[in-house]
Amino acid sequence: MRPGDAPRPAPGIGPYAGGVRRDEGHSTSPRPQFSGGAVELLADADRPGGWLLLLDRIRQSYVDLDDPSYLDFEYAQAFADVVDAMPDGPLAVTHVGGGACTVARYIGAVRPGSSQIVLEPDEQLIAIVRARLPFGRGTRVRIRPVGGRDGVAGLRAGSADLLVLDAFHGGRVPAELTTAEFLADVARVLRRDGVLLVNLADGPPGLFTRRLLATIRSVLPEAVAIADPAVLKHRRFGNLVLAASRSPLPLDVIARSSARAMFPRRVLAGAGIAGLVRGAAPLTDADPMRSPAPPDEIWRVGG
Repeated sequence: MRPGDAPRPAPGIGPYAGGVRRDEGHSTSPRPQFSGGAVELLADADRPGGWLLLLDRIRQSYVDLDDPSYLDFEYAQAFADVVDAMPDGPLAVTHVGGGACTVARYIGAVRPGSSQIVLEPDEQLIAIVRARLPFGRGTRVRIRPVGGRDGVAGLRAGSADLLVLDAFHGGRVPAELTTAEFLADVARVLRRDGVLLVNLADGPPGLFTRRLLATIRSVLPEAVAIADPAVLKHRRFGNLVLAASRSPLPLDVIARSSARAMFPRRVLAGAGIAGLVRGAAPLTDADPMRSPAPPDEIWRVGG
C-alpha cells in the first residue's frame, strides 16, 4: 500500500527502535495476513492518540485519533497544503486507496461537512481500521470495498471537487492507476475546477515521475510537483506529490506553506514542469509502468 516518508524519522515518532510501542492486539506471531500483506499497528509513545499502520513493515499510514488534523508524513502535509489552498467550505472528495484514511480524517476535521468516498479493495484491512482506528463523530466518510479503476468508473461525472490518488501495493503505485485511460476517467469525475492529488514514490533517474506528469497534463494541464528538493531533482528516492487541475492552482499559497514546513519542500510549476516532461511518453494501458520498488533499508520499519 502507501509508503510514508522514510528517509528521515517521521516527525513526532522519532526513531522506530524507541519512539513507538507495538499494539498488543496486533503484534503477535504470525501477524494478520490480508491481501495487502501483514498488518501491524504501532502506538506512538509520544502522542497518546497516535498510531502507525504498517503493511509488510512498510510505513503505510499515521493517524492521531485525538487530533485528526495532525499529519506526520511529509507527503500528507504536502497534500494538506493544497487542500488548505482550495476555496473555503466543505468538499466532495474521492480517495483512491484507503489505508487508515489519514487524509480523509484531516479533511473531515478542517472542512466540516465534507462528503467523502474512499475506494479500498481490501475488506479485511477496512475492518481492522474501523475497529481499531474509529472515525470521529460527524466525519462523513463512506468506504467502498472496490479497486480504484472500477470504483472511479462507477462515479458520476462532475461529482468531486478533489480526487486523492494514494494507492500502493508492495510500496509501488499500481500501473493501472497511472495510465491515460484511467486519468481521463478521473478528469471526467472532477468538477470544472476540481483538483487531482497524487502521492508517488520515485528515485533516480525519475522516469516514472516524468511519464506520469506527461500523462496527467494530457487531461489536467495545470500541474505542479511538490517534494524535497533532492527528490525533485532525482538525487535520491522519496515521495513526491503532484497536483493538477483544468484551472490554474494557487501556486503562491502552496509555495508559502511548503517553504514553512519543518523540512522545506520545493514547488515546481509552469516552465519547470514543461522542461521536466519534455520528451516523456505518456503512460497508456498498452504501455504502462509501475513506480520503482522502494529501497528496503529506508522504507521498512526494522530495515
